[in-house]
Amino acid sequence: MTEIFDYIIVGSGSAGSVLADRLTASGKHRVLLLEAGGTDWRFYVQMPLGYGKTFYDKSVNWMYKAEPDPGLNGQSDFYPRGKLLGGSSSINAMVYIRGQREDFDHWRALGNAGWGYDEVLPYFKRAEHNERGADEFHGVGGPLNVADQVSPAKINAAFLAACEQ
Repeated sequence: MTEIFDYIIVGSGSAGSVLADRLTASGKHRVLLLEAGGTDWRFYVQMPLGYGKTFYDKSVNWMYKAEPDPGLNGQSDFYPRGKLLGGSSSINAMVYIRGQREDFDHWRALGNAGWGYDEVLPYFKRAEHNERGADEFHGVGGPLNVADQVSPAKINAAFLAACEQ
């Protein structure tokens, strides 16, 4: 038996899941959403501090490493990437961050029309529900909830200030 789909999406991370939801919301399209990993209903995925375990769990993490870097004395950077429903968002320590403007603009300059920061920002805003409210860079009403920590430790403010410096 063969099934017919209008769209095939590879990866059920934040982007793939939101895209599948948007494409099927009208009921007019059939979408096949493929994910190499399994369910996100795992103890260390559901536990807020569980990322310490998921970062090194091959069943939920692709365990990518960069090539050895001479600037790091031959060390290789480690890039945890999710291999389960929710993708990297399921193993990322509850952190939300977008790519920087320069990366998107570089992709556009390489010939990828429509991928500049100003072109993709409206889509980021549409997908986001930022609990701080809407502004120039953030949206409300989208399916991806973004919130500040409920009760952050005092050291967090010092860490963020150091990052800004």
